[in-house]
Amino acid sequence: LVLPIPPSWDLTTNRYLFLYFQVLKAFDYSSPWKGQQQMYKLDIGWPKIPEYFTGQTFCVAVDSLHGLVYVGQRGENVPKVLVFSEEGYFLYSWNNTVEMPHGIFVLNTATDSSVWITDVGTGKYGHTVKQYSSSGKLMQILGTPGNAGSSLIPLQFDQPAEIFVEESGDMYVVDGDGGMNNRLLKLSNDYKEIWLTGTNGTGIGQFKIPHSVTVDPFGRVWVADRDNKRIQVFDKVTGEWLGSWSNCFSEDGPYSVRFTANYKYLIVAQLNINRLAILAAPPVGSIGDCVMVNTVQLADETKPHLVDVDMKSGAVYVAEIGAQQVQKYIPL
Repeated sequence: LVLPIPPSWDLTTNRYLFLYFQVLKAFDYSSPWKGQQQMYKLDIGWPKIPEYFTGQTFCVAVDSLHGLVYVGQRGENVPKVLVFSEEGYFLYSWNNTVEMPHGIFVLNTATDSSVWITDVGTGKYGHTVKQYSSSGKLMQILGTPGNAGSSLIPLQFDQPAEIFVEESGDMYVVDGDGGMNNRLLKLSNDYKEIWLTGTNGTGIGQFKIPHSVTVDPFGRVWVADRDNKRIQVFDKVTGEWLGSWSNCFSEDGPYSVRFTANYKYLIVAQLNINRLAILAAPPVGSIGDCVMVNTVQLADETKPHLVDVDMKSGAVYVAEIGAQQVQKYIPL
């Protein structure tokens, strides 16, 4: 396999080498999963022009309805939100009122679509969860900008990590990414607390950096309890604890949780071992034990942080803070 090396050694070259070694990984069959059929392949043509990534890419969200991909990145004098087409063409960006994006989510309704961003900055825009129009107009702020909060106050966040919003408008927030709060919060579509669970700790229903959250069609909320190296599951109506998985995460904790388009599997990013784990999603009933059915091994130092899934095509997008890029994987 031969790829031409760019003539100048710069940030573009570094990203190019990440891609080069990523392609080599695709041909590496010496992993513990030898003999298992690959489930995804890297789309080496996405995006069309990687040079638009000028900062650290922390998060990605897919608007499956309109064929758009939103990327949140950090850095000095860089646009904080980039928007691409699902084919990989850069469309536009925005930078207003976003300080340090951590998580990003797209909500589609019958009449409109909006983008929710969790901001963990410590400046005048930080410690908030914000709703934007698809073009970047600020529509709603949850939390007090610039003020880290206490778990005693529902809408006072401290480094909120991620948000998941249902079509009904009910939302689930994991708060926080290293701050004083370690909790899962459910809010109504008018931003009132429905239930709140979690404190700092290792016990049942406690968290050490709840980092990502998603919801399945069976009424269950799945949380990547990062530093406890487990996924915890809760009833979306009551907030009751339903179970947890830890046996899949002895090597590294889960950073991101997203279901595949058919809800048969969970895609879990493991940043420190540069891996996507593909876990069997249990149907209605007992959570049972974690079963890892496949993996996607990324290049060294890629550091996958958060992922999202196109619920139409099934493509998986991975925000990589080490490689400073987002990559797209296509289901086989």
